[in-house]
Amino acid sequence: MNATTRRTIFERLREANPAPKGELAYRSPFELLVAVILSAQATDKSVNEATPALFSVADAPAKMLQLGEQRLAEHIRTIGLYRSKARHIISACRLIVERHAGEVPRSREALEALPGVGRKTANVILNTAFGEPTIAVDTHIFRLANRTGIAPGRDVREVEDRLMRLVPEEFRKDAHHWLILHGRYVCKARKPDCPKCIIRDLCEWKEKTGG
Repeated sequence: MNATTRRTIFERLREANPAPKGELAYRSPFELLVAVILSAQATDKSVNEATPALFSVADAPAKMLQLGEQRLAEHIRTIGLYRSKARHIISACRLIVERHAGEVPRSREALEALPGVGRKTANVILNTAFGEPTIAVDTHIFRLANRTGIAPGRDVREVEDRLMRLVPEEFRKDAHHWLILHGRYVCKARKPDCPKCIIRDLCEWKEKTGG
């Protein structure tokens, strides 16, 4: 895909959604961190159903530690892998309190040192909480980048690196929101809705659905 086509794709995505936002509900970097950890292998909807009651009693790392792993698990038991997620969250909260004065760190290295936080989660926090132009590559973005030809790669890191290199700078801050939403609701895994796609004519996928 050439640079002009790629730019046009992001211009259209921006025109359709000038201020894109993620679908996880949160009020602070800490709540976002917890929500993103909980969202692994789970839907944003299931996380949003569980977190209001949780955050009403534990909206900061110290409060989460006071709540404890067992009571945290009870709050999130409707979410997949809830026991391991509870363990990771409590461990992460302990490190945040001990090493970062109770504040979610703003560096990639410090974020990735937290239990339950990998590169994708760190990218989400850096971008959504702190406004950095990072691109978090999930399954939707990985599929979309390869299917459309925007930034094909063999694994998520290769796709991330190519997106960071190829997406024009003015679009990078919002790029992962646009791509996730497009992959989730239009360029779906099993049956992409090509007839409703605003970038259909620019996409390089040879198996477009009819309509």
